[in-house]
Amino acid sequence: MQSLTTPVATPNHRVTLILALTSVYILWGSTYLFIHFMTERMPPLYMASMRFLAAGSILYLYGRMTGSPMPTRKQWMAAGTIGILLLGIANGCLTIALQYIPTGIAALLAGMLPVFLLSLNWLSFNKVRPSNLAIAGLLLGLVGVYFLIKPDKLHNAGGMQANLIGAGLITIGNLAWAVGTLLSGRLSLPGQVISSGMQMLVGGLGLLTVSMLTEPVTLFTLVQAPPKALGSMLYLVVFGSIIGFSSYAWLARNAPPQLVATYAYVNPVVALLLGSLFAGETITGQSLIGAAIIISGVVLITLGRK
Repeated sequence: MQSLTTPVATPNHRVTLILALTSVYILWGSTYLFIHFMTERMPPLYMASMRFLAAGSILYLYGRMTGSPMPTRKQWMAAGTIGILLLGIANGCLTIALQYIPTGIAALLAGMLPVFLLSLNWLSFNKVRPSNLAIAGLLLGLVGVYFLIKPDKLHNAGGMQANLIGAGLITIGNLAWAVGTLLSGRLSLPGQVISSGMQMLVGGLGLLTVSMLTEPVTLFTLVQAPPKALGSMLYLVVFGSIIGFSSYAWLARNAPPQLVATYAYVNPVVALLLGSLFAGETITGQSLIGAAIIISGVVLITLGRK
């Protein structure tokens, strides 16, 4: 089993690493906006479950058709655990949170993930203290996140109660995501493609179960979705789940946690730019300063990885 702290040494590994990071940086930065479009007129947990069940079915069938052996019960348990943490809890919390807070604020709060990821890896999982350079990059990144979106916006986006609910949900999601990421390198998972499909299927089934119990839906509610919601779901299936999540799953098993954590700094920058282009949001000078600080933090974390 490959350790999360194993350095990436071969040229092929480096190319895969760069492609996976680019995918997670850009594609996942766009998911905040498309999740909002997908759920603004549809039940959030139901639409999230449809997204993951569709993407998971495609990946699982592709994996089986290209020679992946039938997963064992142990592998289903392992992949299911990761799927519940990353997709059922973390993504479910994000999807609901976007009903209470704007996409930019959600991206800001999700930028706190490295605090959970690096702290859990240090204190509980691998007992590996990040290098001083990585810690400096982490702190610099948090400063950048602070400048990226003005903190006072958190108190003007739907009332204090809505803000507290949204912030609390994303905090729970960050914790679940960090635990799932660190567990990925410790559990017995099958091949990358079929493993991602299994995680999405289990996470999607979990979300659908909760949706059926809490939302006014049936199994066929999807046929009532407006074109904008269906188009956004299709984008999320292909780019957010099949490509983006598969890239992240590879990173979680093959890259250092310090490096994996950097996507949480870049995603708010991408979300800010897309909000400006497609949602009429204004990019202020303070936002540009925050973006520059964040990129500097990413460089330090990358240089300081163990």
